[in-house]
Order: sequence, then structure tokens, then C-alpha cells
Amino acid sequence: MTATRAQAAHTAQSANTAVEFASPMPGLSPYTAFTLEQIAGAEGLYALRADDADVRLFVLDPQSGEYGYEPSIPGDVRAEIGAADDSVIRVFVVANPSAEGVYINLRAPIVIHRDTGRAAQVILDDQAYPIRALLGS
Repeated sequence: MTATRAQAAHTAQSANTAVEFASPMPGLSPYTAFTLEQIAGAEGLYALRADDADVRLFVLDPQSGEYGYEPSIPGDVRAEIGAADDSVIRVFVVANPSAEGVYINLRAPIVIHRDTGRAAQVILDDQAYPIRALLGS
């Protein structure tokens, strides 16, 4: 395990994290305040819960496995959350359970500043990342 992966794994095991989106995620307006909670017994899987509503998303930390997911986060998105570079952000993908398995959205990652909890969801232009990818296939 590389030092970066070990640091990510350590960070992932820390307590719940307050998350404040710079603007509401598509389809989740008006909610911007969330809590990121690790799911016990499921490495890399989290619940992202709205603080003031019964709204929850499951998100996966792609650094928790060998997914090879390293999207290029645009500079304007990093600036929106106050991140000078990629070293201070965590990247998550939305996970949707279904009868066929768990699908993840690789085209619209959620980025969270490690120190401040400031966050944004970005829609990537890179068509190589599918909107609906079956986890494990």
C-alpha cells in the first residue's frame, strides 16, 4: 500500500465528517449541509446524509480498492472548495444498489476538501468515465 493510500485509509476510518456543498447537488436542491458517515464493515463505503432532511446517498471512496479511478478535477472546481491542488481533496463516487449489483457514477464525482469539508459535485467532460458502471465488472 502506498503512503497516499495508507493516508486515505486512515482518513477514511476517522469520525463522521461535516460536509458543506458550495451549491446543491443536481436533484438535491436546496440541501447543502451533509454528514459523511462510514458504513461499518464495508471498507470505502459511506452514507452522505443531509443534516436537515431525510435525504441519503451512498458514496464510495475509489481509493479503498484497486479501481484505477483518478479523474482530473478541473481547477475551477478545486477553487470553488478552496483546494490549491489535488492533495487536499477526497474524491467519492455515488453508489446505487440494484438487483444486478451496485452501480457507480464515474462521470460525476463528489470532491471534498480534507480539512474544511467544503464540497462540490463535478460533471466530467471525459466520456471515458461512464455514468453507470457495475462495480466489480
